[in-house]
Amino acid sequence: MNSKLNIVVRVDLDHARAQVIAKGHITVHSVNALYVVVKRANSLRKGLGVELDISHARVDREALEMLHDSSATHHLPARIDPDQAPCTISVLAPRTDAAAVRRAHSPALMAA
Repeated sequence: MNSKLNIVVRVDLDHARAQVIAKGHITVHSVNALYVVVKRANSLRKGLGVELDISHARVDREALEMLHDSSATHHLPARIDPDQAPCTISVLAPRTDAAAVRRAHSPALMAA
């Protein structure tokens, strides 16, 4: 997997939705680039729902927690959005995290 962050944005203003797709490696530092893109998408229309698809990215645990915090609070970090505009973010988590959890809890792998 490429460590360079690649971000694609799809916007549907008629249905008030935006999709931000990120691939590559998301760290606590590069997550700020995602936040900036989400902020720009969110500013296009009031009440826009933003789906952040990081399912094909490698995401550090701390960065994932930061994204989930923003999703839960409906706000981006104050350093990114000092005005704290409401932002509805749904995070599609990376598939690798789910696979890692299954491997960690698999009895067959634990016995090996």
